Amino acid sequence: MSNFRHALNTRRDADFSAWYQEVISAADMAEESGVRGCMVIKPWGYGIWERFQRLMDDRIKAAGVQNCYFPIFIPLANFEREASHVDGFAKEMAVVTHHRLISDGKGGLIPDPEAKLEEPLVVRPTSETIIGDAMARWVQSWRDLPLLTNQWANVVRWEMRTRMFLRTSEFLWQEGHTAHENRDQAMEETLRALEMYRASAEEDLALPVITGEKPENERFPGAVGTWSIEAMMQDGKALQAGTSHYLGTNFAKAAGIKYQDRDGAEQFAHTTSWGVSTRLIGGIIMTHGDDDGLRVPPKVAPYQVVILPMLRDQPEDEALLAYCEEMRAGLAAQVALGEPVRVLLDKRPGKAAGKRWDWVRKGAPLIVEVGPRDMEGGKVALLRRDRLWNMDNGKPNFDFTPRDAFVEKAAALLEEIQRGLFDEARKRRDENIVRGVTSMEQVSEFYSSGAKYPGWIEVQWAKPTGAALDAVVEQLKTHKLTIRNVPMDAQPADGNCIFTGEPAVERILIARAY
Repeated sequence: MSNFRHALNTRRDADFSAWYQEVISAADMAEESGVRGCMVIKPWGYGIWERFQRLMDDRIKAAGVQNCYFPIFIPLANFEREASHVDGFAKEMAVVTHHRLISDGKGGLIPDPEAKLEEPLVVRPTSETIIGDAMARWVQSWRDLPLLTNQWANVVRWEMRTRMFLRTSEFLWQEGHTAHENRDQAMEETLRALEMYRASAEEDLALPVITGEKPENERFPGAVGTWSIEAMMQDGKALQAGTSHYLGTNFAKAAGIKYQDRDGAEQFAHTTSWGVSTRLIGGIIMTHGDDDGLRVPPKVAPYQVVILPMLRDQPEDEALLAYCEEMRAGLAAQVALGEPVRVLLDKRPGKAAGKRWDWVRKGAPLIVEVGPRDMEGGKVALLRRDRLWNMDNGKPNFDFTPRDAFVEKAAALLEEIQRGLFDEARKRRDENIVRGVTSMEQVSEFYSSGAKYPGWIEVQWAKPTGAALDAVVEQLKTHKLTIRNVPMDAQPADGNCIFTGEPAVERILIARAY
């Protein structure tokens, strides 16, 4: 397709980073806000998030978890109670120190020295500490457990290098927080949430992911263990798409989450936390986008079918709109992927071709053009976003099909597109994971070979800790690599650690990452 005239100016294979930014702009998903690291999420981008949020919220509630809301401001003292937690977030915390502004006498405003807060407030980077306080009030007996809560919220982590959706100073997410009687129950919840994320990523977003435990150095601050889902982007980099943490009794001890057990003894609860964020939107772009813009999986597309009547500001337009309205109503009565088909009749003024390319860049799964001749013949011109081009003539791959037949088959087409996007991404991922590497020299050669977008490598290691692990991390840093996770479905170790030479105990994935 190198000679095709694509809808974007930048090609993925020329400059993936610039391509990513152009997709966000061309698909009208988000824009800069004027505050460094913060973005305005526009209707199409937010619509995708809303669809994901709806589907994820259903999954969360199906597990018996209830939604709550907790304050955005957290006393600094809360973080100081859990040393490793505050160390992990200290460099990213935004802090409120005053509650009033006054004039500086020069036409500007400054914090009023007399309005300094007695205790600084941290703008929520995550909510373990504030929710821990609530859990300490709510939990008194084993009968109060398990306590299963979740909140949809915004958080602030003051990032130095930002990129829209992927790494922003403010982002949207959900964070689940649960308390349990013992380790086994808390671990069951931790892994349940991880499986929920896997299912959502693969079934809703068509993102193939690998589930596994993070190494010691990649754990959530204060956690006993962290598990993740990892997705491969088209440039070969990894995206941590969701995490689930077993916190042991660390936060319970800091917050005083205690309960009287079945024998009357006092115990600390075992807690978990788990979350996914708007970085998943970035994952959709970098997994499914092409040189014409975004391709949205039908399950999370705000509109799955867009109808474009060729309006000419003529009396005949009324009949054409009626013809299209009948089709819209027929489509809306169909069920695809478990829900009524979401369809838009785009009546905006303007040429159909111009509007077509707007929706191509946005990635609407099915785009339907209808002109007077189509109406006379009882047909429509159908364009599938996943099969945009006719490979023989380099033109848009229109399928001229009877209107009523299209209405009947639309649901099946949407299900086919959803499945096809996932299969395409999974095939690309699997083809770009290299196995059988037995030395750090081979790792170095692979990532120094000049390949524009190298993928991942699976290696065996001895699970070093402390200083030995620090040395491994430094080795990998020379190639801008990190350990992603220990895949849950990996083959048993049967060789030596490529870093230490000692007998390996498990296999890990290493990659460059966002």
